[in-house]
Amino acid sequence: MAVVQGIREKVHLPLYDSLSVDSEKQLRDAESSSTMKFFINVQGKTKLETNLQSASLLPHYNTFEARAMRVVISDLPPEFPDKTKVTGEELPVVDDEGEAIHVKKADGTVDPTDPPPTTSSPVEAKIEIGLDRVMELLREAREDADKTAFLELEEGNAELTADDLTPGKEVDEAGVADAGGVVALTVSDLEKMIDGLKDDRQKPPKEQIRPNDGAGTIIGKLVYNTVTTFFVGEKTMISMPTWFFPAGAGPYSETGKFTTHGEPSPTATFRFAEPIYIDKQQNFRVEIEIPDSDTLKEVQKIYGPLKIWVVLDGYMTRDVQ
Repeated sequence: MAVVQGIREKVHLPLYDSLSVDSEKQLRDAESSSTMKFFINVQGKTKLETNLQSASLLPHYNTFEARAMRVVISDLPPEFPDKTKVTGEELPVVDDEGEAIHVKKADGTVDPTDPPPTTSSPVEAKIEIGLDRVMELLREAREDADKTAFLELEEGNAELTADDLTPGKEVDEAGVADAGGVVALTVSDLEKMIDGLKDDRQKPPKEQIRPNDGAGTIIGKLVYNTVTTFFVGEKTMISMPTWFFPAGAGPYSETGKFTTHGEPSPTATFRFAEPIYIDKQQNFRVEIEIPDSDTLKEVQKIYGPLKIWVVLDGYMTRDVQ
C-alpha cells in the first residue's frame, strides 16, 4: 500500500521483546551471561515473543515516544528433564501396608514373621530415576499425610540389598516383588537425592524445589536481584532495580498460590516523568543485569517454561498508508 506523502499518524502501539526458556531447559541455556538483552535478538521469534522486526530499530522511518516501561515474568509450572538422572541409596522397601519388608540373612528370602527375628534384615534399595519423576514424587510426598511417596521397584531400576546376608547370597527380588515391595521416599529423601546431583548446575533452585513455602518465588528472585537499564543510542535513560518496573499485567488471585509482579492493571506500572523519544533509525535496547555472581549461578539454574518480557508502552508516529 502506498504511503501518503506529508501525513503521519500517532498510534498507541507498545513495543515488546522477550527472553524464552523452553520446557526442560534452564535459563543458562537461553542466556549464559550475567546480562539479559532485549530488543537485540529478534530473529526467529514468534508474535508472542516480540513485535519488533529489526534488531534495536523501529520499523521503517517511524519514531517512538516511550511513556512507560514494564517487566513481565511468567509464573508457569516448571518441567524437568528425564535425561537428568538422580540416584538414591539405602532407601527402605515396604509392603502394601507401609511395613518394612525383611529377608532372612541366611538365604535372602522374604521373612514373613511379625515381628521379624534377629536372623532377618530390612530390605533397602538403590534407585536411579529422572529428575522429572523425582519432582513429581516430591509433590506427592508433600501432599501425603505421612509426607511419603512410593515408587515401584521396576520404575526405579532398584538394586535391593540387606545387611549381614550370608556371603554369596542375594536378596530374593522376586519374593520382595510378590510381597508388594515398593520404595518409600520421604520429602527429606527426595530433597537429599536432588542435592546429590553430581553436576551442581543441574540442580533446580530452591524456589522450584520448595515453591510457595516462604523460601521465595522465581518472580521474586528475578525482581529483587536484578537491575534493569533502558538505553537509547548508547545513553542510559533510566537504570533501577527491576522491582521499580511492575508488570501491570498477568493473572492475579487473592486466595490461590499464584505470584505476579504487581497488580494486573495497566495503570499500576512505572511511567516516565517525561516521555523518552526514540528517533528514526536510532538504536535502543533494554538490559536486565544480575550483578551478584552467587545469585547469577542460582538464577541460571531456573527450569522453564519461563518467559521474561520487557514492554515499552507509548506512541508510535508513522506514515499513513
